[in-house]
Amino acid sequence: MSRRQETWDAIVVGSGITGGWAAKELTELGLRVLVLEAGPMIVPERDYVEHVPPYRMPYRGWNDRKALAAEQPVQRECYACDEMGRKFFVNDIENPYTTDEDKPFLWIRGRQVGGRSIMWARQSYRLSDLDFEANARDGIGVDWPIRYSDLAPWYAYVEDFVGISGQPEGLPQLPDGVLLPPMQMTCVENAVKEAIARDFGDTRMMTIGRTAVLTRDHKGRSACHYCGPCHRGCRTKSYFSSLNATLPAAEATGLMTLRPDSVVHSVIWDPARGRVTGVRVIDRQSGEALEFFGEVVMLGASALESTRILLNSKSADFPDGLANSSGALGHYLMDHTMSTGAKAKFPGWEDHGYTGERPNGIYIPRFKNVTEPSPDFIRGYGYQGWSTRQGWSRGLDMPGFGADYKRQLTEPGVWEFELGAFGECLPREENYIELDPERVDAWGIPALRIHCEWSDNECVMMRDSADRAAEMLEAGGGVDVELLTDLTAPGLTIHEMGTARMGRDPATSVLNGFNQAWDAPNLFVIDGAAMPSSASACQNPLTDLHGPHGARLPLRALGKEPWRTLVAAARLSRYGSP
Repeated sequence: MSRRQETWDAIVVGSGITGGWAAKELTELGLRVLVLEAGPMIVPERDYVEHVPPYRMPYRGWNDRKALAAEQPVQRECYACDEMGRKFFVNDIENPYTTDEDKPFLWIRGRQVGGRSIMWARQSYRLSDLDFEANARDGIGVDWPIRYSDLAPWYAYVEDFVGISGQPEGLPQLPDGVLLPPMQMTCVENAVKEAIARDFGDTRMMTIGRTAVLTRDHKGRSACHYCGPCHRGCRTKSYFSSLNATLPAAEATGLMTLRPDSVVHSVIWDPARGRVTGVRVIDRQSGEALEFFGEVVMLGASALESTRILLNSKSADFPDGLANSSGALGHYLMDHTMSTGAKAKFPGWEDHGYTGERPNGIYIPRFKNVTEPSPDFIRGYGYQGWSTRQGWSRGLDMPGFGADYKRQLTEPGVWEFELGAFGECLPREENYIELDPERVDAWGIPALRIHCEWSDNECVMMRDSADRAAEMLEAGGGVDVELLTDLTAPGLTIHEMGTARMGRDPATSVLNGFNQAWDAPNLFVIDGAAMPSSASACQNPLTDLHGPHGARLPLRALGKEPWRTLVAAARLSRYGSP
């Protein structure tokens, strides 16, 4: 074991969205920060292929199917794991996990500098007190130790830096924020928006999505030019990622050291001081075992990875995983439900089109269980959606032959509109992760075994979402309406949450309201693992910056005052003070 004797003010595990924010904020406050990333360095000029057309790729954008089946059988379930973007997804053979035979979980991961912030979908919404108060109101899980008023200033702080485009709507269940000018809706979307307002009054509404994509130049980054394939990278830095924004800000301070190819094995616990002192690392390329030391350790490796590290950090004080005196570590796993809704065709708009590929869709905020309780389920769902005109690929199913058939395919087809629901998942103890007693990854670290399935509440709620989507599309003039009722397996929404929840009581939670471990005052978990509930407006826990895809609790730690608390903890820990 190689021991690096230098002690950093803070060690940040993970360089994705939460890790990037931690690096930026800590270095700007004067701390020397080591950022550890399990995957390789990403060089946009070399690795981004957003402007490479499919006909210039070896498999014309369709992927090497044999390689995908052999190396990425899970990752290929994500639409973004295409021939150009698959390099940003893990090799499933090197990074295995197991599940119960009848309970599939699709764990979509990205291990590289920037993490999944390179290929996230960028939808960015704030949680409201409807979300923060839900567990206490329903008597499920544990109460959030924070409320919207605690986070509101930090939402604004983060949004101002990120650049979120969208339309303020004044809804209590979807708080407005610091927004750049909104993107424009299509003609069909505007027609459906007007129909929803007409037929459903103020109980439902449609707006343009709120997305971390610039609609004007902002803080040295360029406005989006609507090229389309965002999941392959963005050399203009028009969409927010840690690689585009927070890591460069941290680097500019001269106080960040970024070490890629560093697979964190576990956190080092000092029983004499009652604190963590650093992390154990396996070098991804050489296999060398290393140790790095820091006054503060912050885990932002993604919800399941951060908890996996804690579960693997066993000692006499914590035989079931570090910071697990409550027994809650690993439990209450959540993801948002996805893939139910409806789609329809919209004839009569053939003389209307659009230019470019808008990197955004529409959004219908939650309207169930907002003011009136539903008799069928608790919590709620929101919709993301988009309209488009059919392209040439419709020829695969379209009858015809000859010159007239080919001519038709040179023109856009009929308009289509799809609404897809994202629903809240209840926190349940029986949805949990543990270390697999037999499987290890390519670096000898125990793999996870994931136990997770949807409850009856999620299933009933998603069936309702399909019916409600159909009635809204029909109200807007849609025909050939098709219900979408196949609920995808947990994990594929890529909004993993829970497993190291925050709370008010150390007997029932892992973290306090500052994402700080009750059992180790200089240990913080800053990603979606900390969430006690999943919220119901499809907030993306990957972001951890708008309060999950996204208004996250670590936002609490992104403001100046909470970070001063963190700095104080780091400095006190040097002298073993409580």
